[in-house]
Amino acid sequence: MTVLPNPLLTVAVEAGPRTVRLRIGGDLDYDTSGELAARAQACLDEQSPDVLHLDCAELRLCDSMGVSTLLQIHRSTTARGVRLHLDSPPPFLERILAVTGTRHLFETTAADEQPEQAQADEGARPTGPAMFTGPSRTPRTPSG
Repeated sequence: MTVLPNPLLTVAVEAGPRTVRLRIGGDLDYDTSGELAARAQACLDEQSPDVLHLDCAELRLCDSMGVSTLLQIHRSTTARGVRLHLDSPPPFLERILAVTGTRHLFETTAADEQPEQAQADEGARPTGPAMFTGPSRTPRTPSG
């Protein structure tokens, strides 16, 4: 297991047969996202896995640069035919990916799905607070 030395971000690498798991902890932001990108690229180059797991259970923060890095990793894995899994994403990351329309790019095993995501997939209404989408509009009929 290898851990990068940044106190704001930890990336532990666990390599198995044809699978690599990166356990990400801390803050994935402008200052730290380059470390995750470099570690993911090194694992793809050195291990040639069939599956790359990004375990986000210990992630505390993800800004726009962090999301950009996740998308960069997705592009790299797609180009190599590697399946990318996003494991144990915290609720805030699920919301970010849903709002940006990028959640579908990351596979999730059934055991790792968040209850809100499972309900959304089934068409049920989420139990948490809803996002404000503006007032509903009813079509106006011309009056004569």
